[in-house]
Amino acid sequence: MTKIMTHAAVGLALGHAFAPARRGGRYWIACAVLPIIPDADVLGFPLGIAYGDLLGHRGLSHSLAFAVVLGLAVAWLLTWREKRGGKETRHLAVLFVLLAASHGPMDMLTNGGLGIALLSPFDAARYFWDWRPILVSPIGLQSFLSPWGWAVIVNEFRWFGPPIGLLVASMALYRSFAGKD
Repeated sequence: MTKIMTHAAVGLALGHAFAPARRGGRYWIACAVLPIIPDADVLGFPLGIAYGDLLGHRGLSHSLAFAVVLGLAVAWLLTWREKRGGKETRHLAVLFVLLAASHGPMDMLTNGGLGIALLSPFDAARYFWDWRPILVSPIGLQSFLSPWGWAVIVNEFRWFGPPIGLLVASMALYRSFAGKD
């Protein structure tokens, strides 16, 4: 898996780029957390859920079907709670599905593990991209603080930092010229 901080950074960058308007704290929390939620499946390890099971790590929670359900639910909850609807709900639904769905393809860039069950529950196969430049991340806090964990952080910054920075900078520039900020 890529580090949760990288998933959150991608979510915040996409949230910044495609924000329907200036948003409050709940919007930004959703943008940061939606790409992270699929990794909650690691909580299954102590419960005896095997890595390769449907509910195991990189299984159903990393699928596009899960992303659609999660993204739609969060968009509806956020707009319902704020008494918004219609076009804004649809806009947030598309964005939030995209944010949740970003997790699987990002993890497919890693060089380890069993692959991602991207099409689960309809297809149990696990997939990787042919090109996999991202070092697989260790699981567990102690492993994150190891030389391996540090190498993963540096590697992810190298591959994800420039695109994230370019996206945020280009949207800020666009908005300043368009008078949207």
